[in-house]
Amino acid sequence: MVMSILHRATGVALAAGTLVLVAWLLVLTGGLGLFEGVIGLATGLPMQVALLGFCACLVYHFLNGIRHLLWDVGYGYEIPKLYATGWTVIVLALVITGVIFFALMGKGGGA
Repeated sequence: MVMSILHRATGVALAAGTLVLVAWLLVLTGGLGLFEGVIGLATGLPMQVALLGFCACLVYHFLNGIRHLLWDVGYGYEIPKLYATGWTVIVLALVITGVIFFALMGKGGGA
């Protein structure tokens, strides 16, 4: 039940985050002054936390979507497999999010 609720919540967060991303891209078209201001905001700690959250939502939603696709073909309905695939999604989401985020932070994307 928790995994289903999280899947829906991350879907909503991804929709909201995508709207923010589009607004950010539109602001970038406003010239060099706005561009520098947005870059200043993007490198701040609040935006880094928001990007980490968005990345975590994206990875979790993607992996849990694969889990749902496996259910669609009839795999994983047994209770032990439900728990195993649920924990696999959670662990992989944390690991992949960490790898992506720290790889990006190492490339000069951090504050």
